[in-house]
Amino acid sequence: MIRVESRTVAVQQPAQDAPTAGKLKPNALGVLGILFFVLSAQAPLTGIAGAVPIAVALGNGPGTPAAYAVAGVVILLFSVGFVAMGRHVVDAGAFYTYIGKGLGRTAGTGSAGVALFAYCTIQAAMYGLYGSLVSGLVTHYTGLDAPWWVWALVTMVVVQVLGAAGIEMGAKVLGVFVLAEFSILLVFGLVTLFKGGGPQGLGFGDSFSPGAALKGAPGVALMFAVASMFGFEATAIYGEEAREPRKTVPRATYLSVVVITGFFAFTSWMLVSAHGASHAAEAAGKALEGGDATAFVFAPVTAQFGSWVGEVLPILLATSLFAGILAFHNSANRYLFSLGRDGLLPRSLCALNRRHSPWAAGGAQTAIAVVLVVPFALAGKDPVLTLFSWFSGVAVLGMMLLYFLTSVSVVVFFRRERLDTRPWNTLIAPSLGALGIAGAIWLILANFTTLIGGDPATASWLALTVPVVLALGAVAARVVVGRQPVTD
Repeated sequence: MIRVESRTVAVQQPAQDAPTAGKLKPNALGVLGILFFVLSAQAPLTGIAGAVPIAVALGNGPGTPAAYAVAGVVILLFSVGFVAMGRHVVDAGAFYTYIGKGLGRTAGTGSAGVALFAYCTIQAAMYGLYGSLVSGLVTHYTGLDAPWWVWALVTMVVVQVLGAAGIEMGAKVLGVFVLAEFSILLVFGLVTLFKGGGPQGLGFGDSFSPGAALKGAPGVALMFAVASMFGFEATAIYGEEAREPRKTVPRATYLSVVVITGFFAFTSWMLVSAHGASHAAEAAGKALEGGDATAFVFAPVTAQFGSWVGEVLPILLATSLFAGILAFHNSANRYLFSLGRDGLLPRSLCALNRRHSPWAAGGAQTAIAVVLVVPFALAGKDPVLTLFSWFSGVAVLGMMLLYFLTSVSVVVFFRRERLDTRPWNTLIAPSLGALGIAGAIWLILANFTTLIGGDPATASWLALTVPVVLALGAVAARVVVGRQPVTD
């Protein structure tokens, strides 16, 4: 086994920090710490309350849980090669380093631009929904009526402070939020299960049979299911800060995929059951028509536990979004740190504080968030219908492209280097994963207008941003002179 590292760059540190200058803090995270970052990026309550109603209404109705199961299988196949690569390449750049090792410096640098673009746009999207939600909550409880962007900007400051406070602090904060939202949805699901389901029973066959899975528009449901998985790949980003990364990162990756898949499939099944399989699509459609998709989720949970839950769930949705925002901040600033360390961006981004947190990269990431969010505020755009919807779609498309390129890179890398000769791990699973992901990309493009909730012209322009960013990154690899190559 060979551990490949990027060249480190000396950063001014106190004398006692010299041994780890230019490196993120080692041995800071265990399996659970990484898992919390991944689950926070998933923003489980946001995924359930935002994606499930649309998937049920516009996709395959009661068969939506099967779509989550299929998406989980595709992501699990991808993870096999992803983990195999991670045993030989440990770097905060993750995707771009993996792709660079297999497909070359140009492809690697292009993918770095896409990864950074995806993480920053999904975070900006979350700021839109978060700002709108918090603005409503503050007005409801205090009477203070401030625009959504005020709360978004205030939160950017808080996120910057927490990001600079160190990786352990971030893991603790996210752990509290993740446990809260997971707990209430999991308890709802278990209670519904033990009660025998809703008015039409559990309806397992109505949700998981082949006929149910292929009913209606399964491609739309699968598209939203795949989008809900966004963020699990962050396990590799924290490899440098993990304890025994060759063991911790694989365990965290597989555990996160299994937990995420099981959670979304089970919770969506219980929601369908609570409404009744034959009425679920109609209930989801009415929620969408009423302008509040969360009603499809919040109504049965409130009916199960009482009206007090109706007051708690919007607050938990806000904390879910905050957790996701902080998780993507940490992912993006580690990409910036790694790109600076490799000489592809200014080396000043490598600066670490006393907690070995990339504070300079964090500041740059926060500045990017401001640049992405403020134009929507100045233009008076609806933060949910534009900022959240548009950037979510772009981020998902960009990330799926990275999944595909990584799968291809894994196959090429191990065929060339022969560091791991296990066929399943280095050829069969990555190839199957690449095929599944290619199919998902096709579905996303075919339904992109639905995904962003916009018009075809807007959808076309937004979809084009991903290949443009990829091309710009590839060009950067050619014009940057005297820098460390992505591949050896």
